Amino acid sequence: MKEIVEFIQKEIFKKFKKKYSKKYINQHIITIIEFINESENKKFLIGGSQGIGKSSFILIIIKALEKFYDKKVLGLSLDNYYLKKNERKVLSREIHPLLLTRGVPGTHDIKKLINDVQDFDNDNYPFSIPIFDKLKDDRLRKPIEINEKYDLLILEGWCCGTKYLDKSYLKKNINILERKFDQSLKWRNFYNKKLKNEYQSLFNLFDIKIFMKAPSFKYVLNWRLKQETNNKSKLKNVKKMNINEIKRFIQHYEKITKWMLKNSNNFADLIIKIDKKQNITSIKKN
Repeated sequence: MKEIVEFIQKEIFKKFKKKYSKKYINQHIITIIEFINESENKKFLIGGSQGIGKSSFILIIIKALEKFYDKKVLGLSLDNYYLKKNERKVLSREIHPLLLTRGVPGTHDIKKLINDVQDFDNDNYPFSIPIFDKLKDDRLRKPIEINEKYDLLILEGWCCGTKYLDKSYLKKNINILERKFDQSLKWRNFYNKKLKNEYQSLFNLFDIKIFMKAPSFKYVLNWRLKQETNNKSKLKNVKKMNINEIKRFIQHYEKITKWMLKNSNNFADLIIKIDKKQNITSIKKN
């Protein structure tokens, strides 16, 4: 146990430049790793708001499972399945201009993602997974080939696991974006219908749903700003978003994020509470 704790300490420091006590790692990180390792299930879904640290957290979990528990783990991100920019342009012309911005249900290639999960289920290798460049705001041409058999699959994404929104909450304007640009509710009705249908089909393929729960949406801006600073692109001369652009950007995610924070008990099997400094404060099984 000492070896794995020290390994996780080093990985966290390497990634976040944070030092955590052995007690913290045992209480929180090891608890989550053992929950996954001891489960009879093979597929895990992890949701949580923008910038909360899902990708980095899962990378550490995967490394530990592979190094100390002899499990081969395939990690997928919902972000990599965003539609190409040209495909979102078509949606923005034909359905609603706000669909040009990646994020809400309906802006991912869910059919491809479902196929990839089913390929994992059926040991149908090889298959390819797309790669999305957030700074370019587009998919890269070359996907990653998955050639080997994996024991476990973890999919993370900002809206992963949630149920669709009820009509009264959907209609309520909660930010400027909704008040000014979606008075007809066309955008909201479109993404909620997608969430109710294709996205539930995806989420239902998973055995266990985990939710990383932020204390409030108000912390998302700073977390997302930090994430933008750390975002890297394989391409040259790509521009990062400034604070005003990020403020507008996160409004696309606000309604569903707040819904998830309020209703996490209705969809999550495991709730990991995160504080404003992105530390785990508690873990609760539902």
